[in-house]
Amino acid sequence: MLHHSFFLLSGAGLLFLTTTLSLECPKYNPQTCQKCIQSGPGCAWCKTRDFTKVGEPDSIRCDTVQQLKKRGCENGIIFPISYANSDTSGQPSENKQMHPSKVTLRLRPDQPATFNVTFRRGEDYPIDLYYLMDLSYSMKDDLQNVKKLGADLLQALNKITNKARIGFGAFVDKTVLPFVNTHPEKLQNPCPVKETNCQPPFAYRHVLSLTDNAAQFREEVGKQDISGNLDAPEGGLDAMMQAAVCGSKIGWNNATRLLVYTTDDGFHFAGDGKLGAILTPYDGSCHLEENMYKKSNEYDYPSVGQLVQKLEENNIQPIFAVTSKVVDTYRKLSEMIPKSAVGELRNDSSNIIQLIQDAYNNLSSKIILDHSPLPDFIKITYDSFCPNRIHIKDKPRGECDNVKINDEILFQVKITATKCFDNQTTLAIRPLGFTDTLTVNMRSRCNCDCDEKLPDPSDCSGEGKIDCGICRCNSGFTGKNCDCKTGGKTSKELEKSCRKDNASVICSGLGDCVCGQCVCHTSEDSKKHIYGTFCECDNMNCELHNGRLCGGEDRGYCDCGKCICNTGFDGSACQCKNSTDGCKNIRGSVCSGRGTCRCNTCECKSRYQPPFCEECPGCSSPCAKHISCVECRAFETGPFQKNCSKACPNIHLKKDKSDRPSGRECKEKDSLNCWISYTIFQEDGDEVYSLTFHPEKECPQPPNIAAIVGGTIAGVALIGLLLLLICRLVTELIDRREYSRFEKEKAKAKWNEADNPLFKSATTTVVNPRFNGQ
Repeated sequence: MLHHSFFLLSGAGLLFLTTTLSLECPKYNPQTCQKCIQSGPGCAWCKTRDFTKVGEPDSIRCDTVQQLKKRGCENGIIFPISYANSDTSGQPSENKQMHPSKVTLRLRPDQPATFNVTFRRGEDYPIDLYYLMDLSYSMKDDLQNVKKLGADLLQALNKITNKARIGFGAFVDKTVLPFVNTHPEKLQNPCPVKETNCQPPFAYRHVLSLTDNAAQFREEVGKQDISGNLDAPEGGLDAMMQAAVCGSKIGWNNATRLLVYTTDDGFHFAGDGKLGAILTPYDGSCHLEENMYKKSNEYDYPSVGQLVQKLEENNIQPIFAVTSKVVDTYRKLSEMIPKSAVGELRNDSSNIIQLIQDAYNNLSSKIILDHSPLPDFIKITYDSFCPNRIHIKDKPRGECDNVKINDEILFQVKITATKCFDNQTTLAIRPLGFTDTLTVNMRSRCNCDCDEKLPDPSDCSGEGKIDCGICRCNSGFTGKNCDCKTGGKTSKELEKSCRKDNASVICSGLGDCVCGQCVCHTSEDSKKHIYGTFCECDNMNCELHNGRLCGGEDRGYCDCGKCICNTGFDGSACQCKNSTDGCKNIRGSVCSGRGTCRCNTCECKSRYQPPFCEECPGCSSPCAKHISCVECRAFETGPFQKNCSKACPNIHLKKDKSDRPSGRECKEKDSLNCWISYTIFQEDGDEVYSLTFHPEKECPQPPNIAAIVGGTIAGVALIGLLLLLICRLVTELIDRREYSRFEKEKAKAKWNEADNPLFKSATTTVVNPRFNGQ
């Protein structure tokens, strides 16, 4: 399987090289070899001295390898490629499972370098297991079982390897409200039952450093008592973090580092400390004093992200041995930690040894190859060649499952730099959970190694030296062979004088710029000439007539792209005889003075139409446009009265219109609001008119003031009388209607007194004041 994988990798390398050589080269006018190879991963440079001709820019030396070979550059091609050099000293051993341990890369931008990493899972690889236990009151039964574990746990580890060590630590929670009861009596004995003795609460205690002495493990663990707290979540993250960062006190060696975490409840994390007025974020450092985490009440709980980072940095693999009620919570936590395992713990921890064995087998059979943080200009991918011919391509890290002892697997690592960088950059690659580390030292490959020969005094006319096929001239000299004195000007300034504008090429691409002047190329055809300040002209690129340039030598010749016609011929290709007979109107004027006669046909100015440039469909009416000029010419009035000859030089008076039958009849108002009738004629020429006019104006009569005043007064009086009559009529109608309504109501009010049940006749009573009743 290994040889087969090497064959695949070799094939992949050849394919990569072939692909690289076939890449395009996006040239951006590079003038040096360094700028060329930085233009793109497919760019190569030709250093052959005579590769360019006189006048050709140095940028044509930059192209793909194939194109340079086609143009005759065979042995002078510079094409740097990325490469990797592996340190082959040493082979995998029982304590060195990964090979190689060092790789040096030279990286050309956007061109990857590829190297292989071999990993063989060895036997008897040392194991350090640190047992971290929750000592809250609910774990009372579990502690009794753990106290008996010493020999059994070490014996189980020795079945895996002969180099196993175990240690022990315990945790409860921060000793502030609301996490624990801070009553003095409860701080001494936090057990819910007074008859039970519990040790005071604490955040984390390191009990036993890693050792291979099972008796010592049982002795130290046997001294531990259960403790207690108030809330359900525990301070387990505080304890895990201290166990990870306090490596010298825990005693971690270069071994597989396992952290067994047992609990029956959840955990507090960053932010929960605010409940106890602990606001300072955890600083990521070790704070063990006398084996106790005494600053737990000063720092908040660590975040899950901090914990994951520190576990990876210290190569520690956690095994969460938790009860069924919180197993889902710790599985979600395990998903965030690359190499971790979760096992369901029985209520009394009686299955802890089997759980650790299963978790270790799962962790050690999964090989994950990862790397340290990358600079933003470095990209990395992994191809994994796993057991059973499983090939996983282009992943952000290498990964293989079900790797057994003595299985050998391959990872192909591909690293690409996206730009040039100055200093050496170092990258660490390692298999998670193991101490093996591969150091990758990376440098840019952005310069050309042209291996120039020893300088010759005749090179570059003795005024420069050759650099990758180009003469680098001394101060005061320029040119392909440094044979041109600059007179204080730079080569760019000299080249600028050979360009028509900034967007054009030197000498139009048809000549050589020699000391700031264009020397145009000559042709083998003696009749063809290239000329002009910028070699922009020739005598061959003109129109043809009857298959001949400019109609032939008897009709004209070509000059800088235009036909110069002989006497008697006209047209863009001298195809016409020079005559104006077909351009004259009825008055004998050529194109009515509003166009040019070409090839006996009028080419009219804008707005006018052939055949004689007389019609102007889009022009405005001359009647309204020239009324002021007509007024001053005919009647010597209006706004142009004082300077009529200057303002209206194109308007002329005619006595009659007998010789101008096509005139236009006009009737317009002048400045005095009078109507003027006249006839206007358009003469030959642009905007030239003559006119005849009617001598009498039609002016409006002045208003009759007396009639207007009298009529107004009479109208007002009449309107007043009508309003009075209408008011009187309306009043009469209302009165009549009200009286008629009254009469109707009166008729309804008649009745008989006898018919009135309330009616009583009057009675008369006489009282005699002197009468005493006798």
